[in-house]
Amino acid sequence: MTGRIIELAPQINKALLQTFYMMFWTLGIAAVAGIPLGTLLYLIRPGSVMEKRGIYLVLDALVNIVRSFPFLILMVAIIPFTRMLIGSSLGTSAVIVPLSISAAPDFARLVEQVLIEVDRGAVEMARSVGASTFQIVVRVLYREGRSGIVGAATMISVSFLSYSTVAGLVGGGGIGDFAIRYGYYRYEPQVMIFTVALIIILVQIVQTVGRIVARALDKRI
Repeated sequence: MTGRIIELAPQINKALLQTFYMMFWTLGIAAVAGIPLGTLLYLIRPGSVMEKRGIYLVLDALVNIVRSFPFLILMVAIIPFTRMLIGSSLGTSAVIVPLSISAAPDFARLVEQVLIEVDRGAVEMARSVGASTFQIVVRVLYREGRSGIVGAATMISVSFLSYSTVAGLVGGGGIGDFAIRYGYYRYEPQVMIFTVALIIILVQIVQTVGRIVARALDKRI
């Protein structure tokens, strides 16, 4: 087994780099889109700071619709959009498009739930002293909810690490695709076991780092 793993080391390293590349951009885009969207959902939800019931219902429905799409179907359905945006529907960069579209609403929903759990009294106090909506968001909601937002990012990272497994269908590569190609198509169970162990280690690292950062940012501790 060791000899075969050493022989495949270049391909494994390439697959890992592809996975890191996909996850870095997916999480970054999901955060850039999901945090503002989640914040907006919180602000305009019924009974909140800027209640806009009609707009909330529309956005809430759109988020739920995108979240309900199985990733594989979504990836195939937006191939024309991916081709228009990236110039190709194949490759590692192309996979980032459906991954990001799928991750952003998930992240937004998690952010909304985190902000809902922020002490309502702190928000009302800020409003009573004349704080603007922007100040409430930055100085109260994000400050109080930062640990939860990091936790949400950790959950998204772990979930979409598994989603990236299907990247091989569009030539995206990654460690999950490597496991399928060598462990399933070529029936090399030893390589499959090693790759699965590697994925488990990656998940544990992501969860551990996320937990440490979230704990460091948690004001309650």
